[in-house]
Amino acid sequence: MNTSMTNMLALKPSRKKPKTGDFFAAQPAEDMFVFGRVVSTEARWSLADDAAPANLIYIYQVTSGEKVLPDRSLLRPENLLISPVMTNSLPWSRGYFETLANTPLAADDVLSKHCFVSAWRGKYFDEHGAEMSGPIEPVGDFGLHSYRTIDDELSDALGIPRVPEDQ
Repeated sequence: MNTSMTNMLALKPSRKKPKTGDFFAAQPAEDMFVFGRVVSTEARWSLADDAAPANLIYIYQVTSGEKVLPDRSLLRPENLLISPVMTNSLPWSRGYFETLANTPLAADDVLSKHCFVSAWRGKYFDEHGAEMSGPIEPVGDFGLHSYRTIDDELSDALGIPRVPEDQ
């Protein structure tokens, strides 16, 4: 019986806070790595004034059998595996994300607009918490994702069965 909380395998835990421009790897299955990037460390995932900022991340479609950063031309906003996600630093501190490199973001490394839906409010917001008039694809969830919900999204996108919630 699988007693793991995630399909993602732990790589290398780190206490270093993610930085804008960080490229990272995650391992959603044995012999499979996916790659992502931190595009902001100041995303607003809640309308509450006291909510700490979140890391806005992209995870790209490219997969590899090795934990080696692919050609940068494959790591583009038009090649996202899942919608942009806002998360805390736990994926790094628990070792599910491992930082591989950092390079400054260029304008074309980032979507021109980020859009997140609040299912509870039935409204759309950008990464600064400003309300939007409607959706702009790709649409993510307006809220803070845990490493478990990121694992679920990756699993769904890659056709891997989710880890049961009662684990």
